[in-house]
Amino acid sequence: MKISSEIKYSSFTVVDVETTGLSARNERVIEIALVKVENLKITEKFTTLVNPNRPIPSFISMLTGITNSDVKSAPQFNQIFPMLIEKTEGSILCGHNLQFDLSFLRNEVQLLGEDFNPEQTLCTLKLARKLFPHLKSRSLTPLAYHLKIKNNNQHRALGDAETTAKVLIKLIKHLIENEGIDSIDEILAFQSGMKSFQSLKVKQKLQDDFYNLPNAPGIYYFVNNKNQIIYIGKAKSLRERVKSYFSTNADSKVRKIIRQAKRLHHIITNTELTALIAEAESIKVKNPKHNKMLKGYGNKYFIKVLNTKSAPHLDITNKFDFDGCDYFGLYHSRRDAQKLVEFINKTFAIRECTDKEFLKSRPCFLFDIQRCTAPCIGIENNIFRHKQELEEVYRFLNGENQNAMNRLLNKMKFYSSQQIYEKAAETKHLIDFLMEEIHKSSLLSEPINKAKVLIEILSPFGNDYLILFNGKVFIKGYLYDNKNMFEEVIDDFYSGVIYSDDSPSEEDLEKLKIVLQWLIKNRNRVNVFYLKNYKNKQELFENINNNDNFEKIIDKTKVDPIYDYNI
Repeated sequence: MKISSEIKYSSFTVVDVETTGLSARNERVIEIALVKVENLKITEKFTTLVNPNRPIPSFISMLTGITNSDVKSAPQFNQIFPMLIEKTEGSILCGHNLQFDLSFLRNEVQLLGEDFNPEQTLCTLKLARKLFPHLKSRSLTPLAYHLKIKNNNQHRALGDAETTAKVLIKLIKHLIENEGIDSIDEILAFQSGMKSFQSLKVKQKLQDDFYNLPNAPGIYYFVNNKNQIIYIGKAKSLRERVKSYFSTNADSKVRKIIRQAKRLHHIITNTELTALIAEAESIKVKNPKHNKMLKGYGNKYFIKVLNTKSAPHLDITNKFDFDGCDYFGLYHSRRDAQKLVEFINKTFAIRECTDKEFLKSRPCFLFDIQRCTAPCIGIENNIFRHKQELEEVYRFLNGENQNAMNRLLNKMKFYSSQQIYEKAAETKHLIDFLMEEIHKSSLLSEPINKAKVLIEILSPFGNDYLILFNGKVFIKGYLYDNKNMFEEVIDDFYSGVIYSDDSPSEEDLEKLKIVLQWLIKNRNRVNVFYLKNYKNKQELFENINNNDNFEKIIDKTKVDPIYDYNI
């Protein structure tokens, strides 16, 4: 294998961080590791604990092994920042899902009043997605296993950074041997799927339209000779996303779109979220022939707390109603909702029986095994204990009760210590599933049917503002909101207007699904304001971050400066 001198003498620095949580905006770094790769060999390793100046959550300590006492005397981030600059300067910064690590580093640096913007970055996850599309998962552990690389120290920064460095070396060698790549620029371009217009028969106007795309969020749409929209897509960066359409590696569907397209138009949005919502609704309105997804409404399920019963219990439903019950979710499949309900029932001693069994007023075997407090027998103490258990369920769904998760982590560690690896792996999968699902429901501190909140989404292109109100979503300056319902809902709330029990439509629930799914992955860019916590609209506005600019921002509707095709 011949390695070009440019690649051979290039320097790569692999970074990995451990943190107090998943939100770069709200959480802090507790460990950082850097591994230098030169001449496609590991040449240097560095790691240090970092004092986050806040307690480490117990489940993070159990996952990583890093405790509060470990970081008590560790350096603070400002002390290691000069070292970070020194070790990454002149090097290509790399990582697996690099954006996660980079978001934490940037936030830490911004707290110091500085900036951290590496000139060149390379993500092994992006490379793996292009090289191994057949793999069920390209996360670090499965990918390392596929490449026959061992990671004996998972969930610690140095162990993960060293594994990522070894993965990087193998991926670069694969690119050289199998993709004919012999330069750094080609490696960096490969991760985005873009090569060049060379050898592609692309119409000149289409090329010009591509070069006019901004690095901003929005939706894009291809039109044919009859000015019919044939495909609609969305992007967090229009320029970066549409690159792949002009790649020599593009699939047959994309090549067909490019052959049929005459022009490429776009509309800028403030954030990726409003682009996602606009894409989903535009596809249903315009019905482009090359869009197969999002033309219908997918499945949506809720966990329903039947508060109308004398002893409330849980149910799963795909209906949303204002019937006195509380709704948590939403979940994409009945199986996911059922899995979560089964865990709750096994963990908390709440009623599981049918109404028919409950009316018999005698305890069942679940009471004997301490899985229920037997409120059915009508004894005040049993009913009170059931109420307490239900309150713990609410706390768990709101992300406030870590005891259940801690027990699972202990169980996983026990299985691992006893070398019962299959059981340990099963428990870890359950932990991962629960953490993901609880992150969904804990975004709001109340059931979705009671949520009346304003959500601010921070963006360098202009902040987005959404109202979640009784299961419906209202967006400031939204493409399809001609009635300016965003402002009307706020005014009505503080005027005491009482809405009828108008259940959300399929379109409302579709928006809600998109919003919740995006928000849980981007919590570091989100501020939540509960309308009930403010006396009036003015007080609400005054409490928004950067309140001096808030009213100016929310009264501004984003208009595309280049195209406005009234899609």
